Amino acid sequence: MVKFSAQVLEAGKAAVVAALCVGMVSAQALAEVPAAAEAHVAIPAPVKKTVLTQDEKTLHALNRMTFGPRPGDEQVVDKMGMEAWFERQLHPETIDDSAFEARLAQYPALRLSQQELMARFPTPQTIKEMARRGTALPRDPVEHAIYADSMAAYEEKIEQAAAVPATGGISGGAETRVRKSGPGAPGLSPSPSSASSPDSTMSGDMAMAAPEANAQAKGKKHGLDAEPMDEGAVEALIALPPDQRMARLVAMSPEEMAGLRKAMRRQLMGPLVQGFTPVQKEEVAAMQGGPRVVAAEALEERMLRDVYSERQLQAVMDDFWLNHFSVYVKKNQNEPYFLASYDRDAVLPNSMGKFENLLVATAKSPAMLMYLDNWQSIGPNSMAATRGKRFEQGTPGAKLAKAMPKGINENYARELMELHTLGVGGGYTQKDVIEVAKCFTGWTIDRPYQGGGGEFVFEPNRHEPGSKTVLGHVIPEGGESEGLEVLHILATSPATARFVSNKLAVRFVSDTPPPALVDRMAATFLKSNGDIKAVLTTMFHSPEFWAPSVYRAKVKTPIEFMASALRASDAQIGNPVALVQAMTQLGMPIYGMQTPNGYSWKADEWVSSNALVSRMNFALVLSGGRVQGARTDWPQLLGDSEDSSVTTSPSAKTELQLETLILGEAAAARTRATVLDQFNNPTAQHSAEQSLAMTAQKPEDGDDMVGSAGLLRVKAGNGRGRGQGQGFQADKPETPLDTMAGLLLGSPDFQRR
Repeated sequence: MVKFSAQVLEAGKAAVVAALCVGMVSAQALAEVPAAAEAHVAIPAPVKKTVLTQDEKTLHALNRMTFGPRPGDEQVVDKMGMEAWFERQLHPETIDDSAFEARLAQYPALRLSQQELMARFPTPQTIKEMARRGTALPRDPVEHAIYADSMAAYEEKIEQAAAVPATGGISGGAETRVRKSGPGAPGLSPSPSSASSPDSTMSGDMAMAAPEANAQAKGKKHGLDAEPMDEGAVEALIALPPDQRMARLVAMSPEEMAGLRKAMRRQLMGPLVQGFTPVQKEEVAAMQGGPRVVAAEALEERMLRDVYSERQLQAVMDDFWLNHFSVYVKKNQNEPYFLASYDRDAVLPNSMGKFENLLVATAKSPAMLMYLDNWQSIGPNSMAATRGKRFEQGTPGAKLAKAMPKGINENYARELMELHTLGVGGGYTQKDVIEVAKCFTGWTIDRPYQGGGGEFVFEPNRHEPGSKTVLGHVIPEGGESEGLEVLHILATSPATARFVSNKLAVRFVSDTPPPALVDRMAATFLKSNGDIKAVLTTMFHSPEFWAPSVYRAKVKTPIEFMASALRASDAQIGNPVALVQAMTQLGMPIYGMQTPNGYSWKADEWVSSNALVSRMNFALVLSGGRVQGARTDWPQLLGDSEDSSVTTSPSAKTELQLETLILGEAAAARTRATVLDQFNNPTAQHSAEQSLAMTAQKPEDGDDMVGSAGLLRVKAGNGRGRGQGQGFQADKPETPLDTMAGLLLGSPDFQRR
């Protein structure tokens, strides 16, 4: 009975927030709150019939070409002039972004080359190979500690697996999901060896052990058996000067480190790394698992770029292309290692350049080669295939023979045409898919599971010999150049020009962009040889972009909502881990789309009663400074002190000031009425916090890729509203001003751009 009462209480708290949110949408909100949670809801859009004023044009440009205005941005644009501002954003190299770059100093691993990253933070498969071969651990003390802890974790997994009776295999897998679209085969062809690969899922980190390593593990005591470190020993460790503390951590055996982790309370993580350099913090985090460090940093960097970069149009385009050329962080254990280079080397530097250069860069990226399985594709008549057949005939049933790639994989070829260039109905056939796949045989990754550098390589012995015919073009035999020729044909196709232009218009203009606008953008695409800046310029100067009918008519995606809320509130982010985790709760985890089509830019994907309530919940906890690692200061933004009466007794005038600050213009009458009626609700923020906690999913084994690494970047004692770990701050008092601001951030008015 007690349990039931608690459930009713929590449901009541969630209903409070739901009522606040939906109350801004429908007059019968209170009666409809208990209705089906996933029902689609129409977010009311302003009915704009007159030509945009200059102020509205400024707000429109900032809402479409950036992740939303920060306080003062509109004045900056007005002072600079709209055209000058846009031209400056088109050329990000002219914009000083040193403040954002300084923030990235806390992520030194992101600056490592692909080879350096994989050597410094070993993948689970690298550790497995070292155990199988009996390879000695590195001599460098820090690397030795990282590898030793990873090896101990691997051997512990072996012992666990050996203790469990065989069940015929491990279920699950992250093979790229089948999509029923496009000509030819009704989905993605499976990777030849992924079904039996020990690296097919992130959730299976080191779960399937090499039999050769079983003997090494027996009799050893690992983390599972280690006793928690004595509390006094933990306190003594934390009391050491930073250099001595780091040396002590490096010198710990895997068993000691496991005992320390068992004894550490979350609130002690900050003091443990207090005074450490960013490199040292990464090294300590890596002792808990290299994949968590590299994955966490890649996800957190994207969040910080969207919020803080002065090169906002480049950040928007980076986000656009990372979604267009989507990859999935949980594809397997190696995929997280490729994300930093994917963004840094392939997407970001080409996001405002020539489309063909971007297409080539993504095609050669290990992240894409791994995600769509092309790295395993091998021509059936290639030298490698011929040798493989002979080996299999000579050693039938051998494990190595079974694990060898067996033939062509069509995944990348199909998605290259359907999702990256021509689009559905772009004029290609299943025969074209096969021919394109042949052209890309041999495009692979340098030994990603055998300790290689993890970089792009072309292996001629894997390439399918002979000429190929793609979309009517005969491509003579030429090795790697065949793939480059395919990319050129696709990048210069009128179908690609229209497909890409339409997708850009959906992102920037309307869910249903006018055909005339798409036609002009496509014409510019072809005339300029795919110059992305030129296409954006055509769009920006088109009357359709400034039409009253599209003003504030686009519903924000979750990442656009979160980034714009953080920018509008001028939030100071000390640790983005909770924000990255909240993206999952909002339905758009970063690098989290399993299928290759990416997230939708259209409203129908994101507008439901559940989604609106989740956004209102997040807005309330953010505005109240209850998101750990993020701080808001509404009195300061309003020009008052923290102990000002406006904090505890905001007036209708205060609400109007917040409308201007957050929305850039007046709120709808229904929104204003709800805010003024509910800002004194003493339970709104607490209810939102509890509701968000209810929706949080318990991470699966291997899913917590952000948590442990993110904790080590928390600054101890960093002021009002800053957190010391994951989740939300339950101890911060609510204020009516915070609630008033949160209601506006969660309002339907703010959901549109």
